[in-house]
Amino acid sequence: MKTQRETHSPLSWPIIIGLSSLALLWPVTALWPIAGTGATRAVILLGVTGATWIGAVGFARVARPILTLSICGAIHGFLALLPAGILSGTGAIASGPVLLWALVPTVLLSAGVGALCGLAAAGIQAMLGKREQR
Repeated sequence: MKTQRETHSPLSWPIIIGLSSLALLWPVTALWPIAGTGATRAVILLGVTGATWIGAVGFARVARPILTLSICGAIHGFLALLPAGILSGTGAIASGPVLLWALVPTVLLSAGVGALCGLAAAGIQAMLGKREQR
């Protein structure tokens, strides 16, 4: 009889950290003179991030795509607020109630978007079929 630990594939933490780090594109692109307006840049970066998440997890057939991208989304949301907390003027990461009030909804919303991307990645994996075991 298999235990619950043996029945689930392990999460790929290097993939989770790598895909979550795409949140750092926002502060990096703000430094470029060709970044454009905030709305245009946001739409482009969100599109690139979503497409990268779905493509990387779907085509690489990463185990447990919905959970993987939900965790990616949660970390992405946290990383998106991190520069705001550090650069807020006080040097403290949690520099006030506004940042703390924004943290929970941002992380939850990002985790939800990650779950939706995980559903799309799972669909790609289902279309590609089962991976051959070597």
